[in-house]
Amino acid sequence: MQGRIIKQISGYYDLEVNGQIVRTRAAGNLRQKKVSPLVGDIANYTPAEENGELGYLTSVEPRTNALVRPPVANIDQAILITAAAEPAFSANLLDRFLVYLEGKHIQPLIYLTKTDLLSDTQYEQLRPTLAGYEQVGYQVFAPREAFAAATLKQLHGLFADKLTIFTGQTGAGKSTLINHLEPNLNLATGEISKSLGRGKHTTRTTDLYPADGGLLADTPGFSSLGLLDVTLDDLRDRFPEFVERAGGCKFRGCQHVSEPKCAVKAALAAGEIMQSRYDNYLQFRAELSNQRPVYGKN
Repeated sequence: MQGRIIKQISGYYDLEVNGQIVRTRAAGNLRQKKVSPLVGDIANYTPAEENGELGYLTSVEPRTNALVRPPVANIDQAILITAAAEPAFSANLLDRFLVYLEGKHIQPLIYLTKTDLLSDTQYEQLRPTLAGYEQVGYQVFAPREAFAAATLKQLHGLFADKLTIFTGQTGAGKSTLINHLEPNLNLATGEISKSLGRGKHTTRTTDLYPADGGLLADTPGFSSLGLLDVTLDDLRDRFPEFVERAGGCKFRGCQHVSEPKCAVKAALAAGEIMQSRYDNYLQFRAELSNQRPVYGKN
């Protein structure tokens, strides 16, 4: 039989099977094959023969994607949550998340929290940046009123038949947003550290929750994010606006830095590409160039 893993704790795996929850434990052959099931996996299992016994999880199906942090597989989309204030909005950190998710082929949806902490002037100053991300092709939610009912209704309409994770910087309000969407979950929330300017990690495990015909996952937050699973060669392909224009570059392998007749740099000069996105691209390239190789132990 088959189901989806929705919770993992202390060696046990809860599977959702036709609306029912079945608790299993990993069969010995999984450990021998060094297979580590993840929340979100489509798994095969052998039911218990008698009441009161546990079934055995015997194998997992091939994954469309998987994240290390959070440890979730087969994700369709991510609500990428970033704060407008406390902690301050960071386009650099936002772009790091986007680069990471693009590499995993996960559709990002940007949600800006704590907009109510901004003055009207500050909010208006931020709008061109948010419009720039919409121009790239990302769906952006930035309600002037925190957790506005109309915006929450929009989100509810996006969950059906999808596994959606909520991710983003620590202290941005991921669990708070989920609690507004699904009040019965009552997830723990945390305060912002005034001395460090970042939030406390309140999410310790990753569980999947049913919502609007789909599944939601809250995830541990990040106070920073390195450039995971990306190389200098494929970094350019993590920026959709670059990919869209790369065919117009003179050189097929154009890195959009100093090459002549670069369509991406021409679009930048014409104001069609956000300067902050391009600047972050150059910074990420510099960081990757300075990374030391990691050699495995024989």
